[in-house]
Amino acid sequence: MKHVAIYCRVSTNQQDTKSQEPDLKRWADSQDQPVKWYSDKASGLTMERPGWQQIEAAVRKGQVAAVVVWRVDRLGRTAKGLTALFAELRERRVNLISLKDGLDLATPAGRLMANVLASVAQFETETRAERVLAGQAIARRKGKRWGGSKPGVRKQLTEVQVRTIRRMKAEGETITDIARAVKISRPTIYAVLRNPA
Repeated sequence: MKHVAIYCRVSTNQQDTKSQEPDLKRWADSQDQPVKWYSDKASGLTMERPGWQQIEAAVRKGQVAAVVVWRVDRLGRTAKGLTALFAELRERRVNLISLKDGLDLATPAGRLMANVLASVAQFETETRAERVLAGQAIARRKGKRWGGSKPGVRKQLTEVQVRTIRRMKAEGETITDIARAVKISRPTIYAVLRNPA
């Protein structure tokens, strides 16, 4: 039996899907068909996301009746990727419903609206990128620097951080993984490992 795929997405690990879930749960509770939830914490600039790829695989196997999202921009943020997705879903007779956008791909008006929303999602992404670049340019002119501490100044580490670094290295972890885990730069990790305990 086909199921309805409910999809939630946020862009970063610092975000969660709590704002999307109440509306989606209310919608799911009103349905007779089985519902399956999928989610991702990944950028909308690519369709290469684990949760989304599970939905795609189920769609290709004919297991999905409809895909339901909170807003269209949860599916992706490029007009090209979204319009290709809309075409594939229609070809495979899979409906797309966006609760906040009031969109239903089963209707001509819904298909028109889907393409407009895809263009809006891309426009918002490009505008946000332009604002970030403009802000960085202004900050650079004011002397702002990125890239950590001043040359020759090493961050002071706690004993716990030093022990963690040495333990992780002894367990065979990579420098990159250690740096990510203890939130310290790789040069600092190397410096700790060069100094005897």
